[in-house]
Amino acid sequence: MAVENAGLPEKEQIMNHPNVLLIVVDQWRGDILPALGTEHLKTPNIDRLCREGVTFRNHVTTTVPCGPARASLLTGLYQMNHRAVQNTIPLDARHTNLAHALRAIGYDAAMIGYATSVPDPRRTSANDPRFALLGDMMDGFRPVGAFEPEKEGYFGWLAHHGYKVPENRDDVWLPEGEDAVPGATDRPARVPAELSDTAYFTDAALRYLKGVGKRPFFLHLGYWRPHPPFVASAPYHAMYRPEDMTAPVRAATPEIEAGQHPLLDFYLRKTANKGFFQGAEGFVRELSEADIKQMRATYFGMMTEIDDCLGKVFAELDETGKWDETLIIFTSDHGEQLGDHHLLGKVGYFDESFRVPLIIKDPRRKESAGRIEDAFSESIDVMPTILDWLGGDIPRACDGRSLLPLLGGEKPADWRTELHYEFDFRDVYYSEPEKELGVGMDEASLCVIQDEFYKYVHFATLPPLFFDLKADPHQFINLAEDPAFAGIVKTYAQKALSWRLIHADRTLTAYRSTPRGLENRVSKSSSQTLKD
Repeated sequence: MAVENAGLPEKEQIMNHPNVLLIVVDQWRGDILPALGTEHLKTPNIDRLCREGVTFRNHVTTTVPCGPARASLLTGLYQMNHRAVQNTIPLDARHTNLAHALRAIGYDAAMIGYATSVPDPRRTSANDPRFALLGDMMDGFRPVGAFEPEKEGYFGWLAHHGYKVPENRDDVWLPEGEDAVPGATDRPARVPAELSDTAYFTDAALRYLKGVGKRPFFLHLGYWRPHPPFVASAPYHAMYRPEDMTAPVRAATPEIEAGQHPLLDFYLRKTANKGFFQGAEGFVRELSEADIKQMRATYFGMMTEIDDCLGKVFAELDETGKWDETLIIFTSDHGEQLGDHHLLGKVGYFDESFRVPLIIKDPRRKESAGRIEDAFSESIDVMPTILDWLGGDIPRACDGRSLLPLLGGEKPADWRTELHYEFDFRDVYYSEPEKELGVGMDEASLCVIQDEFYKYVHFATLPPLFFDLKADPHQFINLAEDPAFAGIVKTYAQKALSWRLIHADRTLTAYRSTPRGLENRVSKSSSQTLKD
């Protein structure tokens, strides 16, 4: 097995059995971490990761929502290359992913949770039942605690534990009490904490870790929370006070907010509460500040429930001596608007949807423990980081870069100077902005490039946006048409174009035929075989 301490100086070869635990939560906003200044939130186990690892302050997912974000996370590719641009859209089978790359170096890629991945229709039948679902397991991963399709694993687990699952199974997330109004987040969920979906994933993780023995492992440990529906089981539903929550950052009215851009206007008019609160009616734009602060208190409660459960997983690693043999990465697929800009969910172009947490505890680099890294990092960096740490080859096509130098406190001279992310808003069965906005299916897209000074949002056919982040950090004032900023807007538009040119697919571009035969110009450490 070509995994043991590859490429490390002899004095650093401290592990005989390196393991990887990749923790992927769902819809956890990147600015909500005690290590980054969040008050009131209680996450002692994640705080431990921050103390023993490196916390990345400027980390983004390169796309939203779940399916595209997880495709980028697990392939290391920008959306413009993997093209699984929305939930329900297939992922091209020609792309390798983290699971396949791990198997090439002798690791079984175990997954708890889900990947919201749709198979390539050219590799299966149109009658494949996976095409009737939002998404399923990504090819190459071995499910050891599946949630999809249709959460069957979880509901079966509930029934096995004697819980009477309602006819409409999702009603386990209704608030408790016959008099409870759907969407009342001050009430506990009907399902108790010991049988919550968070407890289900944790139970699967503990069973896996107890069963794996001394074999080196890779485990993708997924959690559904703090994804909606926004309801928490007791006691987490009442753990935080609404009055302690920060107020939403938003314009005085949804109508004023909507004037910024046609895409924002669409989501403000069309986003319904039922997507966030089980059984609720009405629209997100109608939520009061008090409603949002109560919802945020519930959101914090779901975060603490995850943290409590992670404490059980960490205790298992401690007790078996694996804590110091395991690379642990904590991240999320995407963020959450939480009422900012009168929005919920992960849509559009605001930072709240794209900034996500990234914490990496590397037991080989204890000297970096507790550090906060300000360099720009992206979700596509996770795959090459894991492969680099295990001594595997990083695929030539990979758009991301290994974060190991940053973990060691050394930022490469050619490290990225901007953050990049994309959003595709073509019609899918649960949202149809392209019809409303009068754009074609392949025109319904945007890309963002931003640094600490400015943010430029380019649309294929709709008007662009440009924000001065120093003067307007919450991005209310669009300067794209302001003559005083015309030169700067041009510069950032050119940067966006250069970014796309540099990251065009390069799977085979290092190969060439010569009088000596086939040659590969990339070094062996970063090359890939032709079958990749």
